[in-house]
Amino acid sequence: MRFRNVVLAGVLAAVAPAVGAAQAVLPAVEFVPAFPSLRFERPLFLTAVPGGDRLAVVTQPGVVYTFEDRSTVATRDTLLDLRDRVIDGGEKGLLGLAFDPQYPRRPYLYVDYVAPRPLRSVIARYTVMPGTVPKADPQSAVTLLEIAQPYSNHNGGMLAFGPDGMLYVASGDGGSGDDPHDNGQRLDTLLGKILRLMPTPGALVPSDNPFVGRPGARGEIWAYGLRNPWRFSFDRATGALWAGDVGQDAREEIDLIERGGNYGWRVWEADRPNLATAAHPPGAPIAPRYAYGHDQGRSVTGGYVYRGRAVPALVGRYVFGDFVEGKVWVLVDEAGRAPRAELLDEVALPSSFGEDADGELFVTSFTGSIHRLAPRTR
Repeated sequence: MRFRNVVLAGVLAAVAPAVGAAQAVLPAVEFVPAFPSLRFERPLFLTAVPGGDRLAVVTQPGVVYTFEDRSTVATRDTLLDLRDRVIDGGEKGLLGLAFDPQYPRRPYLYVDYVAPRPLRSVIARYTVMPGTVPKADPQSAVTLLEIAQPYSNHNGGMLAFGPDGMLYVASGDGGSGDDPHDNGQRLDTLLGKILRLMPTPGALVPSDNPFVGRPGARGEIWAYGLRNPWRFSFDRATGALWAGDVGQDAREEIDLIERGGNYGWRVWEADRPNLATAAHPPGAPIAPRYAYGHDQGRSVTGGYVYRGRAVPALVGRYVFGDFVEGKVWVLVDEAGRAPRAELLDEVALPSSFGEDADGELFVTSFTGSIHRLAPRTR
């Protein structure tokens, strides 16, 4: 994703509808200020705190805040402060957060951040202490995994638990241009991948991961051939894994992630040939579900399949945005027609999407505000 001069992962190519095909009638919606009295320094993610009515917001400098999920809320509390461990700036910082699927019975949260000296991504677990307002013990850190970063960009950073109870992690290709180490196509590195982990210190690799037992391959890998997956999500109803992958020179993409799938980078940039490489395995890579050019946007922010109640006509449709252009789209995917994107609204610098406990959709603006999806009233 481009924060100041960074590109996020990709989405869509507008495709003309088939002649005579009926077009879906989409509702008029908008993203309204959700918590007008709250501001955050460069927010990058929002999620529900399980077991209550609070939300958590991740900020790039290294602080996670919680607050009540009501529009009139005026105060926030610090859940975890990692500013002494995080290197912040560009595409670096505190990038991801996930609560244990059995929280609060298992009072753990997991974070993904970039640390200095040496530059590396850290996936760590923290324990949340008992109390009415959740607060993590900063001394309780248990490091699950570290990934060396050869350059300062393309760090990925999304964390989420799948319906299988496993922890999925997005890892960028390590940075620079054209993936100079061919990390996306190599199976001996964790860079340029979606990883699937058991959230258990010392026993991270599920035995049914696709490359377990393959000589020279890392068992943590679930899918590969990605440039900088900026935000992925699981469909609450189907379990499908959707990801936005940031493009380079020309194309952005949205992918449906499959077990063991190769998504083409650096050989392909979305649906466009990019760079030949001897390391490319046989067979064609999986094509993006949707791709678009830099005439429409330059840094995709992956979103969610909407499963809330506020806008029934959007249920089952994938919503995403573009950080640079400030657009929020819905992917219209109908039988017999090529997928297309329809504009829903505009939000300045949409850095991430998130859901509350009921599946209602929010977007974080890098300018400091949080917005909620709602029927349009004006």
